[in-house]
Amino acid sequence: MAPDLRERMEKGVLEIRIHGRGGQGGKTAAQFIAEAGMDEGKYIQAFPEYGPERSGAPVTAYARISNERISLYQPVYHPDIVLVIDPTLIGQVDVVEGMNKDGILIVNTNKSPEEIKKLTGFGGKIYTVDATRIAIEATGANKPNVPILGAMIKVTGAISLESVENKIRQKFLKKLGEEKTEATVKAIRRAYEEVK
Repeated sequence: MAPDLRERMEKGVLEIRIHGRGGQGGKTAAQFIAEAGMDEGKYIQAFPEYGPERSGAPVTAYARISNERISLYQPVYHPDIVLVIDPTLIGQVDVVEGMNKDGILIVNTNKSPEEIKKLTGFGGKIYTVDATRIAIEATGANKPNVPILGAMIKVTGAISLESVENKIRQKFLKKLGEEKTEATVKAIRRAYEEVK
């Protein structure tokens, strides 16, 4: 885990906010983060923010991971990590709202971190990964929510790759079959390797 994130978890709660659109799996990504953390003995929370959204409308999901019991029961206002599943939200939604200068922004895009910095004005750490391309090439489906977790794991170390892969297998093996499930696991590993 990155030293500054390790320090935050030791002092309290690591907070994650996920921006996407309805139907893109932001809620599922938050659940995978939390459940993987729980399997590693951490305290966790994961929940979406619902309103009158429909498929394609901007939605937000949250996850918290801590070594101590979590007593917060509210949205994440000052995230340590922000994942942007749909890059078209940049400019429509303030995806960096409330972030500290030492926060981590991870965006699903083929743009460089420097280009995202210009678009968002965020001065902290920015990482990019083309999770959409990876998902389509690996699984044949435009589901970037799971591959982007591979990027998050690589740059933060907040949870382990193995824990998330196990959660994927538990959730999808019966539903999708072995071939598609392993393709999804492969997509996570590719994003882990390709994040920049």
